[in-house]
Amino acid sequence: MWLVILVCQLGLILRTEAQIPDACITSDTNRDPENSDITVVCGTEHMDLSIYICPVYQALYNESLMVLNNQFNKPECFGTPDWSVNPPVLRFSFPINGSSNSVCENNFKIITQVGTGVFSDFSNVQFVNISGSITSIDPSAGVITYRPEILYKFSCLYPMQYLLNNTQLGVSGVSLAIRDNNGSFVSTLSMQLYQDQDYLEMMTVPPTGLNLKTKIYVAVKATNLTERFNVLLDRCYATTSPYPTLNTYYDLFVGCTRDAQTKVDLNGASQKAHFSFEAFRFVEHKNLTVSTFYLHCVTRLCEVSTCSTLMPDCSSSQSRRKREALDVLANATVSSPAIVVGKQSTGLPSESSYSSPVVAVIVCIVVLTILLVAMAVYFVLYIRQKKTIIQ
Repeated sequence: MWLVILVCQLGLILRTEAQIPDACITSDTNRDPENSDITVVCGTEHMDLSIYICPVYQALYNESLMVLNNQFNKPECFGTPDWSVNPPVLRFSFPINGSSNSVCENNFKIITQVGTGVFSDFSNVQFVNISGSITSIDPSAGVITYRPEILYKFSCLYPMQYLLNNTQLGVSGVSLAIRDNNGSFVSTLSMQLYQDQDYLEMMTVPPTGLNLKTKIYVAVKATNLTERFNVLLDRCYATTSPYPTLNTYYDLFVGCTRDAQTKVDLNGASQKAHFSFEAFRFVEHKNLTVSTFYLHCVTRLCEVSTCSTLMPDCSSSQSRRKREALDVLANATVSSPAIVVGKQSTGLPSESSYSSPVVAVIVCIVVLTILLVAMAVYFVLYIRQKKTIIQ
């Protein structure tokens, strides 16, 4: 008798908790779970996960029985079903900061590696690996169950050095479905030019160009970025091309090596970096009215607690060389708008500061003045000579 009652109760549980929704009846995903059922989007502020929900029902579960890292006592660790898309999915989203990782027990690991290849002369390079799993909760109260366990593992690898190539991360271990993705913070970066040392007044470059030696204040900022990271500039340089190619370039600073007129005010200590330099002209533009160039900064992120260890040691007599930095990728730096510099400096005008028409007018005036003075002297002498003859 007890056996009959137990079987009846088990049948009721299966019908009430795993009844196939109408949207799944005709769906191609109304099947057993597969490796391709999970999608991971590694964003700059959030990680977004989605799994096909119909295989979950097929396995006799529902959205209330799928949770992050087995944290079934925390409502924020459960997903939200989305029946408006085809196929329907169960979505999870959490910010990549300390609070979310501690609440849902996601693994947050900083990996530090010595730079290799084109980064062999750079400081140590850091990666962020955030990983976890979506697990099923079996509501069966008996000794046995007819539900298979569902386990979706996920991870995001965030390369904190922007110039590194994205490499796929393989997650080891036995799991039902694994999908990895790589994240990049590069979309959060911007470069702005200012005309004051307080970085309040945006710089407007006139069509005629800035005066030589005009002070230019540069800010590289990261917006919508988790507070775990600061901005660290490895190198900033100028090119005559809007792209960070190195056919013609001038280094403002590379690690500890700096141009005499360049001053780094803030670096590695905030989500913005500040430096300044004086406007100059490229020699190849000597016959042009204005010289146009662009700034490019090789940028990385560093974890707040370790930024100081990644800064170059400028007090060391054996500073690491940065020659490999010349091979940076074209899409790996943050760049400025065009900077146009005219020929006139902020001091006294040079001999080439006047345009050709002005010079011609000045020459004519000088010649006429000389002629008038000569004629006046001639008439004075002529009159005096006449008076002498008459007398």
